[in-house]
Amino acid sequence: MRDQVCLVTGATSGIGKETAKALVALGATVVVTGRNAERTEALVESLRADITDPETGGKVDSILGDLGTVAEVKAVAAAFKDRYGRLDRLVNNAGAIFTTREETSDGFERTFALNHMAYFVLTTELMDVLRNTPQARVISTASAGHHVGKIDFDDLQFKNRLWLGGWMPYCQSKLCNVLFARSLARRLEATGGVAHAVHPGTVATGFLASGNGALARGSMAMARPFLRTPAKGASTLIWAATAPEPGTFSGAYLADCKVAKASKRGQNDDDAERLWALSAELCGSAEA
Repeated sequence: MRDQVCLVTGATSGIGKETAKALVALGATVVVTGRNAERTEALVESLRADITDPETGGKVDSILGDLGTVAEVKAVAAAFKDRYGRLDRLVNNAGAIFTTREETSDGFERTFALNHMAYFVLTTELMDVLRNTPQARVISTASAGHHVGKIDFDDLQFKNRLWLGGWMPYCQSKLCNVLFARSLARRLEATGGVAHAVHPGTVATGFLASGNGALARGSMAMARPFLRTPAKGASTLIWAATAPEPGTFSGAYLADCKVAKASKRGQNDDDAERLWALSAELCGSAEA
């Protein structure tokens, strides 16, 4: 992947870090995002330390930003376009589950803001670069939880629905990811780009514990021996970004390095287009 440019969100730990590491090893220029300056710099140093041969190894860059707000996502996109004129791989991976309901400064429920709107805003802000890059790919981290998810277009922000410890808004957001990939695939088709949604498996990462208190941290610690390692969880993301086969089809839901069956709701193109239009309206995007 020498001379190719990749942007990976949520890369400071877990499957995002493993994905970034693999892309660097293949010679790509990898730009990682993070909201914490110290953790992001530590990641950059770690990735650079793994480059044993400067001639064949990749390059590493970073952009700071809190992807939970529309303005900062747009700022990350603008910073990327200031530095790079191509984008071969966009890996939308930042995400979380929140056990209590809170709203962002944009008025969005936090799960919806980070797990869906960040993907949508970053991608649409970078569409001109993606369309101008031959065979660009957009890979978005979804989840098998989308099978449980249901989108209520009258209550996307979960003001009136059962919260269930954050599980239901999380599943809705993952269904959004699957539908987003379907709509995006149609919009990239004319220029040869592809889009996929990826289920990484249930992975032993810190995303559940982040900002959710001692109970969530304890639950993750107990479950950890039964979960996939971040390296195993990242395998399908890496396959989608690097293998030849995923470049020959688009809009699919992937798991275990192959095409998997999305839920019936995840195959509803009317809902996919309705979600796209509403997301564009919510963030002021001109990308119809």
